[in-house]
Formats: sequence, C-alpha cells, structure tokens
Amino acid sequence: MNIALIIAGGSGQRMKQDIPKQFLNVKDRPVIIYTLEAFQRHPNIDAIEVVCIDGWHEILAAYCKQFQITKLENIVSGGNNGQSSIRNGIEDIAKRHGDDDLVLIHDAIRPMVSQEIISDCIQVARANGNAISVVPCTAAMLYTQDEVTSDKVISRDNLKITQTPQASTLGKLKWAHQEALKRGITESVATCTMFVELGETLYFSLGSEKNVKITTAEDLDIFKALLGTKKAEWMH
Repeated sequence: MNIALIIAGGSGQRMKQDIPKQFLNVKDRPVIIYTLEAFQRHPNIDAIEVVCIDGWHEILAAYCKQFQITKLENIVSGGNNGQSSIRNGIEDIAKRHGDDDLVLIHDAIRPMVSQEIISDCIQVARANGNAISVVPCTAAMLYTQDEVTSDKVISRDNLKITQTPQASTLGKLKWAHQEALKRGITESVATCTMFVELGETLYFSLGSEKNVKITTAEDLDIFKALLGTKKAEWMH
C-alpha cells in the first residue's frame, strides 16, 4: 500500500494570521483540502493520515467529509517540532499498516503537488528504498556567516532544492525515527535531513517550481495565481 502522511501541525506565525496557514480559505476551500484532494485523486494512493495542529481536528474532519476525502484514515496531533510531528504520524500509521508499505510525507501547505510528482515519488521509492522530491538550484548561491556579507560562492551545479513528498517504507521510517532518538537527533528539519544525519543515501524524484510551499503572504499570492492559470486541469 501507499499511504500519504500530510503534515499540518504548523501554526502559521509567519503569515501573521490567527488562522493556521493550512486552513486559510482560497476560492471557497481551505489550503489543506487542495493538498488532500491531490492524494485523494491519485489512483495509487490507498490511504491518507494527517498530523494536525491541536484544536483543529474536528474542523479538518468536517472539511474532509464536505469535500469527500474518503481515503482519510486518521487525524493525530503534532509534536513540538516537525520531526516529532512526523514521528507521531508514523507511529499511528504503524498500528494499521505493515513495514513494506510506502509512506509519502508531504507538507499540507504544498497544495499544488501534481499527480506526476506523486507518481514519480512512488516509483523512485519503490525502486531505491526512498525518494526525495527535488528541483535544480538555478540561483547563484552565496555563503554567509554574519547574515549581512559574503565572500564565498557555492557551486549550484552540485545543489538540489528539496520539496515534498519525501517517501520511504514504513519499516525504514520507524527505524529512522527510533535511531534518531537514540542518537540524540531531535531537531532535524525534514525526513531527508534526518536520513542524511543517520548516514543514509538519498534518491531524487521529480519536483516542480509550481510545487510551492505557502509560508508567507507572497507565497499565498503565487498559489492564487497558479490556481487561476491551472484551474481547468487542477480542479477536474
């Protein structure tokens, strides 16, 4: 089976909104529903789990019923950071699924994830044991120690920008989170960084510049613009 683990535990402080950014309403539906609909629609996704910020579980469940997210299996609470939130989701999925099942971990605030990105993530992870969605780094990259100046360029030829979904088998993810705790790794910012800290080799899958992560008001504007240009394909 292929299970989508959607991480919606953030409070959205950078958006300066009382409502968490994953629940902001865009064109009559919250951002998280666009994300869930992408995985609901994909023929190879069998189940969906959501890690949700406390106080919003019942609202999310009602939205899922309203928008017919029938693959939703469960909603669990987030932890005190991203790593612990993902671990909470993995531990709950493990109650119902086997070690060989594939888990695709995805940000709730990446609502423009395409069917092609999901498909490629599954394919690469099945072939290699894991998959990290990436795009090429096209900008000039400068290294700074003081946040104000730089005297060092980092070659972009050897850099990739990571996105989600990031996938691996449930068994591998269970091991990784348990091993990370044993080694005192508790603040890893993503599954891919935790895997690297554990000495694992990562495999790249397809990403897209349109697979935008909504963390600022400007990102929300970009999402709205993308929805406007892609509505026919995106909504059907």
